[in-house]
Amino acid sequence: MEWNAETLQFLSQCFLHTLSPNPEPRRRAESSLSEAADRPNYGLAVLRLVAEPSVDEHIRQCAAVNFKNHLRVRWATEVSREPNAVTLALIPDPEKEQIKALIVPLMLSATPRIQSQLSEALSLIGKHDFPKKWPSLLPELVSSLRTACQSSDYVSISGILGTANSIFKKFRYQYKTNDLLLDLKYCLDNFAAPLLEIFLKTATLIDSVVNAGGPAVAATLRPLIESQRLCCRIFYSLNFQELPEFFEDHMKEWMSEFKKYLTTRYPALEEGSGDGLAVVDDLRSAVCENISLYIEKNEEEFQGYLNDFALAVWSLLGTASASSGRDQLTINAIKFLTTVSTSVHHALFAADDVISQICQGIVIPNVRLRDEDEELFEMNYVEFIRRDMEGSDLDTRRRIACELLKGIATNYKEKVTAIVSVQIQNMLGSCATNPAANWKDKDCAIYLVVSLATKKAGGTSVSTDLVNVENFYGSVIVPELKSQDVNGFPMLKAGALKFFTMFRNQISKPIAIALVPDVARFLVSESNVVHSYAANCIEKLLLVREEGGIARYTSSDISPFLPVLISNLFSALKFPESEENQYVMKCIMRVLGVADITREVAGPCILELTNVLAEVCKNPKNPVFNHYLFEAVAVLVRRACEKDASLISAFEGSLFPCLQTILVNDVTEFFPYAFQLLAQLVELNRPPIPPSYMQIFELLLSPDSWRKTANVPALVRLLQAFLQKAPHELNREGRLSQVLGIFERLVSSHTTDEQGFYVLNTVIENLGYEVITPYVGHIWATLFGRLQKNRTIKFVKSFLIFMSLFLVKHGSTNLMDSINAVQANIFLVILEQFWIPNLKLITGDIELKLTSVASTRLLCESPALLDPTSAKQWGKLLDSIVTLLSRPEQDRVEVELEVPDIGETMVYAATYVPLQNAGRKEEDPLKEIKDPKEFLVASLANLSARSPGRYPQIISENLDSANQAALLQLCGTYNLRIV
Repeated sequence: MEWNAETLQFLSQCFLHTLSPNPEPRRRAESSLSEAADRPNYGLAVLRLVAEPSVDEHIRQCAAVNFKNHLRVRWATEVSREPNAVTLALIPDPEKEQIKALIVPLMLSATPRIQSQLSEALSLIGKHDFPKKWPSLLPELVSSLRTACQSSDYVSISGILGTANSIFKKFRYQYKTNDLLLDLKYCLDNFAAPLLEIFLKTATLIDSVVNAGGPAVAATLRPLIESQRLCCRIFYSLNFQELPEFFEDHMKEWMSEFKKYLTTRYPALEEGSGDGLAVVDDLRSAVCENISLYIEKNEEEFQGYLNDFALAVWSLLGTASASSGRDQLTINAIKFLTTVSTSVHHALFAADDVISQICQGIVIPNVRLRDEDEELFEMNYVEFIRRDMEGSDLDTRRRIACELLKGIATNYKEKVTAIVSVQIQNMLGSCATNPAANWKDKDCAIYLVVSLATKKAGGTSVSTDLVNVENFYGSVIVPELKSQDVNGFPMLKAGALKFFTMFRNQISKPIAIALVPDVARFLVSESNVVHSYAANCIEKLLLVREEGGIARYTSSDISPFLPVLISNLFSALKFPESEENQYVMKCIMRVLGVADITREVAGPCILELTNVLAEVCKNPKNPVFNHYLFEAVAVLVRRACEKDASLISAFEGSLFPCLQTILVNDVTEFFPYAFQLLAQLVELNRPPIPPSYMQIFELLLSPDSWRKTANVPALVRLLQAFLQKAPHELNREGRLSQVLGIFERLVSSHTTDEQGFYVLNTVIENLGYEVITPYVGHIWATLFGRLQKNRTIKFVKSFLIFMSLFLVKHGSTNLMDSINAVQANIFLVILEQFWIPNLKLITGDIELKLTSVASTRLLCESPALLDPTSAKQWGKLLDSIVTLLSRPEQDRVEVELEVPDIGETMVYAATYVPLQNAGRKEEDPLKEIKDPKEFLVASLANLSARSPGRYPQIISENLDSANQAALLQLCGTYNLRIV
C-alpha cells in the first residue's frame, strides 16, 4: 500500500465510517480495512495517517486504535487458542523497521489520547523486539527524555516514562535466566542514571511548587506527582530480580524522596475537588511496594532505613485506613508492615502495647464492615462472595489486616492470641448490650476468628486458639442461625454460616446435624449472599470424612428433612440474580449424591432440573453453574436408576426434549454434556435399545459431528456405549465402515489419537473376529502409517494396549498372522522396536494387567517366539514383563516430554469437561485372572515343564540381575519353579 493522497483519502473515509451509528456503512468500512490489512505497508500507512495533522482528531484516534490492534496480531506469530484458526500474514521486516523509526517521535508529539494508544503499540513491539531487535529504542527514549527534561515538558516525560515502564515490566514476571539478566544489565546501563536524574529534578520542582504556593499549585503539581509514580514503577521493575549496583550506590537519594512522599501532605491536591488525593495516594502506594520489595529481597542493605519507614507507614495508616476510597494505599502499606513482621526485624512489634495498638488502630478498623462492604453485599453478591468466601480476597482491607496479625503471630503467637481474644470478647459484649445498634461488632469478632484460623496441612481442617470452637459455636453462631427471621441482619447471618462452614470438621456430628434444618431455612433468605452461603455450608458439610475416609453424613442423616431441603434449594434458584447461582446448584448436586433417591424424590427433581436446563439453553452464561447442573442431572439419573431401573423411561421422557433442543438449536457449549448424558442413558438401558436412540446413532456416525475437537471425547464415550449395548447394529448398512472411518480420522492427529484407540478398543472388545476380519488389514496399515510418520510416547502406549486387547480377545495367532499379512514377518520387528522397550511405560491397574497377561501369553503361546532362533527376543520380552510387574511406577516410567495442547481448554465455548457422575465404568477384559504376577509364573512353570533346562539359560543370558532376582522371588511367593 503506497502512501499517497488516494491512500490518505481511502483510509480516512474508512475510519470515519467505522464511527457511523448505522450498521451498513460501518460493516463495509470494517470489511475494507480488513482486506487492506493483508497488504504490505498497511500498518505504516495507518501510522502516517495518525501523524497527519490535517485529518480530524477523532479519525486519527480511531486509526491509532486500529494500528495498535494490527500490531497485536501481525507483529509476531502467536500460538492460537482456537483450533483451525486462520494464520494472519505478518508485517514484513522492512515495514517493521520503518514503523520503529517513526513511532517514538510521533508518540511524543501526539495528543494525550493518541499518545496512550501509540505507547501501547510501542510496548507491543518492545515485547517482541526489545532490546535485541530494536537496539535504537532505549537510546532514543533517553535522548527524548533529556530533551523533554530540559524544557520541563511533562506531557512528553510521562509518555516516555510510561513506555519505559511498559517495556521494563517483563523483569517483574519472567524467570531469572542469563538472557533476562543480560537484557536487564543493558537497561540498567542505559536507563538507571537518567531515571534518577529525572526523579531528583522532579522532586526539586515539587518542593519549589509547594513552597511558592499560588492558585495554580494543584494543576502544576499533578503531572509532577504522576511522573514520580511512573519513576517508582520503573524502580520496582529494575530492582525486582536483584539489587543493582547503581541503585545500591544511590539508595540514599531514592529512600530520602520515598520517605518524603509518605510523610508529606499536599493540601492543594489532596483537599481540592476531583481525584487529587487519589493521584498522591497512587504515588504513596507505589513507594510502599518499593520498600516492601527492599525489605523482602534486600533486607541487609535496607535495614538502616527500616525504622523511619515503619514509623512513616504506621502514621500514614492512621489516616488512610480511616478513609474510604484509599484501599490500595492501605493494602500496600499494611503489606509492608506484614513483610517486616515476618523478617529478622520483627522485634519492632514485640512490645504488648505495639501489638495492642496495631490491633485497635489498624486491624479492627479495617476488618469492621464499611458502607462500601454493605453496598457490595447488596448490589453485587457475586463479587462479594469472590472476595470474602473464595479465598481470593488477599488484596482487600479485611483480609490484608488479618494477614498482618498472622505475620506478627509468627513470632509472638501467645501475645497476639491474648490481645485478640480480649478484643473479640469486648466486641461480643458490645453487641450483647445493644444487638440492633452494635451488630457490626459481632460480625467483626466472627470474621477475626474465621480469618485467623490455621489450616492444617493437606486437609480441610482448621484450628484456632482464639476461642473454644464448640463453645463459640453454641453461644455465638447457633443463636444467629436459630433466628426465625431469615432476612434480618443478613451480613451477620452470612458470617455465622461462614463460621459453620469453616469449622465443620471440628463440630461434632450430633451438634452439627441438629442445625442443618435451620441452615436449610436460610436457602430462602432474600439475600443472595445468605442463601449462597447456606448452600455452600450444606454442600461442604456433606463432604466431611472421618479419619478412615468414611463419609460422616449419610442419606439417613438428611432423610428427615430432605423434602424441605430440596424444595428450598430449587426455591433459591428463583430469586432475582440467583437463577444461575453456582453455589446452590453445586449443593443440589451434592445432596442428590448423598440422599436416598426414591421415585418420590426423583420425579420433582428431574422436572425442576429440566426446567432450569431449558432456560439456560437459551443463553448459556455461567460455565460453572452449567457444569454443576449437568452433574446434578447425571447423579440423579445414575442413583435413581441404580435403585429402580424402571425409572429410565421417565428420565428419557424428561431429558430428550432438552437434549434435542441442544442438538437442533446448535447450543455448542452443551454438546459435550449432552453426548455424555446420552451415553449414560444408553448404558442404563437393557438391550434391545429403544428405536429413539438409533436416530442419535445415525447422527453420531456423521463426519460433521466430529469436526469440533471439543466434542470428540464425549462422542467417543457415546459411541462406546452404543458399541457395547447394540454391537449387532454395526453389521447393518455399512455402519462398521463408518465407525472405523471415525477411528482413522481420530488416530491421525496427536490431539485425538487416544480417543481413536478408545473407539478401536471397544470395537475389538464387542465384535467377533469374523465380523472385523475384512477390516483388520486396513486397521493395521493405518496404525503403522502413524507409527512411521508421527509417533509419540502416548501413541505407542495406546498401540501396545490395543495389541494386547486384540491378543486376549482373538488370540496370539490371529494377532501375528493379521499383522504379518500387511508386511511379511513385520510382527517380530514391531515386537522388538515397540512392544519390548515400551512395555515398562504402561500405567493404570487394568492396563498393566492387560498388557502383562497379553505379553505372557505371547511368550508362552506364540510359535514364532518359541522357536529357538527367537530365544533373544523371548528373553528380552520376559525381562520387560518382569520390569513392569516388579518395579514401582516411578522407577520405570520416565517423565513424558510431550507438551499437551491446552489451547482449546481456555475457550469456554470449545471445552470438554467430563461429568464425574456420568463417567464410564472401566471394564476389566480379564476378570477371570486375579493376579498377573501369578499368571506369569504359572505360565512359565507350565512352559518350562515341557522343555526342562531350556529356559533357565535364556533367562540368565537376557534378564538383568535385578529382574532375575525379582523373578526368583515371585517363584518363591507362588511356590512354582522354572525348570
